[in-house]
Amino acid sequence: MTDTASRTETFDAELDASGLNCPLPLLKAKLELNRLPSGAVLKIIATDAGSQRDFRAFAQLAGHQLLHEEVEDGVYRYWLRKA
Repeated sequence: MTDTASRTETFDAELDASGLNCPLPLLKAKLELNRLPSGAVLKIIATDAGSQRDFRAFAQLAGHQLLHEEVEDGVYRYWLRKA
């Protein structure tokens, strides 16, 4: 994860998983990552508080890099670089 300058982190694809509950944000992100080439960055928007735990663990276990995460007014944003 990086500093606040990363709020403008570039990305190759975006997934809006707002309104979805665990485990759907993670499952949809996994499907989207499967479509992307290695090294691509996926930005995910979620509203499920459990997504923080899920995306941190998923990145570590799957070998992806969680470049940045932020939360603002109950909206969670993640930038994942595909392994």
